Amino acid sequence: MLSRTSVRTALAALAVTGLLAAAPSATATSRDSATTPAATPAATAQSPSAGVTVKMPSAVADRLGTDRRALVDAVSADVLSRSHDAKGLAPKAAVDKLADEGRKVVVDVRTVSRDWARGVAYVEAPRTQHGEPEGWLYIAHREDGRWVSGLEGDREFADHVAKSPLVGKAERQTMTAYAQRKATPQAQTSSVGVLANTNGLLLPWMPDYYMTLTGGAHSHTGSTGYWSSLDFAGGNASGRVRSSREGTATSMCGAGGGWTRVIHPGGFSTDYYHMWNTTYYNGTSIARSALLGNIGTDTCAGGSATGAHVHWSLRTYDANYNGQYTWLNGRTIGGWAWWNGSSQYTGCATRLGVTACPGTAIYNRTG
Repeated sequence: MLSRTSVRTALAALAVTGLLAAAPSATATSRDSATTPAATPAATAQSPSAGVTVKMPSAVADRLGTDRRALVDAVSADVLSRSHDAKGLAPKAAVDKLADEGRKVVVDVRTVSRDWARGVAYVEAPRTQHGEPEGWLYIAHREDGRWVSGLEGDREFADHVAKSPLVGKAERQTMTAYAQRKATPQAQTSSVGVLANTNGLLLPWMPDYYMTLTGGAHSHTGSTGYWSSLDFAGGNASGRVRSSREGTATSMCGAGGGWTRVIHPGGFSTDYYHMWNTTYYNGTSIARSALLGNIGTDTCAGGSATGAHVHWSLRTYDANYNGQYTWLNGRTIGGWAWWNGSSQYTGCATRLGVTACPGTAIYNRTG
């Protein structure tokens, strides 16, 4: 945890670079700031990043200099065009609508190198329901004096993964593994990921230990979309949440936040939310069952949690790195076949003639 002196130093650095809003905060909000002396209040208000919360280490801000607003503008425009809750709205109208609901749009600039930048961006979930946030990894490249941003699923993201020096060798191999899969004719005409095999995925704790299923298949947002998510708590796994398979991990909310995404070889990624005491990852290569954190009630990016648990979600990708939350129905994970119920949260799992419904303790099996 940062000391108060460290926080004050970081805030001072952000204030010097023009990224800090009038109200003291650990993050920066671009609503009341301009990144160049020539920017007028009217021009700032029309910026795609107006009202967007910006997270940026002082060293990154220093390296970007006056170019930082252009970068954040590019990423913000992409985020607002992709967000389900901002579709059809102009950037300012979208940010204002979300703000009225008590929700933030966050652009986190993690690392920069010459003409490259990368980080994460997300739109907070409503805090009135057990919904989860929308979030993306992004990579941006400065081309001919302008920033070209690519979020997961954009053609630009796939191009940047192949070229960016900010993507390590192991991470690039993992991220490109699913893009290089040869699709069968059936897969080409079916929904994303229908044929992908989940047998190599574990439930989010150590093999041969158990947790209690507290919520059967439900959507990641808690309302609409494929029923991609499960909730787990308790058990003899000491509340420790672990990666379902090897891959590259990213802490979506930053250090101390309870949301981690792991991209696995073979076309899947998994999300883990509501954790506490988390390990910080930033595109880091990890092994199967790597420690991610502990079950908790963290809502670093919105939503709600009434009791300590991990909200685990399955995502699948196509060759354009388009990540979508996908259904669990009929898939085998942790040795159990998962089935939808008559309504969200009521679904059960089956294994070797045993049926496990919410409230049942289940063991995590490798086969």
